[in-house]
Amino acid sequence: MDIKTASALRRLRLVSAPEAVSFLLLLVCSVLKRTTEFNAVPVMGAIHGLLFVLYVLFWADAWNRTKWPLGTAAFYFLMSVLPTGGFFADKRLKREAEDAVIATRARKEGVVGA
Repeated sequence: MDIKTASALRRLRLVSAPEAVSFLLLLVCSVLKRTTEFNAVPVMGAIHGLLFVLYVLFWADAWNRTKWPLGTAAFYFLMSVLPTGGFFADKRLKREAEDAVIATRARKEGVVGA
């Protein structure tokens, strides 16, 4: 894996968990708005919107660099629209990055033809 691909995956990982947290907070704020006088939806909506846009941009960049199959790319996009999906995306991206590092080291050492 080259440095630009690794950076693209890292950026996607860095935004996935905060995007998931902001989505959950936005849902809580929506419930509070309808049940109390507390209204933080405009603020949380803007924060979540920004994080969602960043997630989609970073997802598109990662898809372009990693050449994921359509199913993998669709999975990561679906994770952006599910309330806790970002946590699952982060976990899977971490595993994918670790596997890529292991494969790269193995190729450099000539252990396998990976």
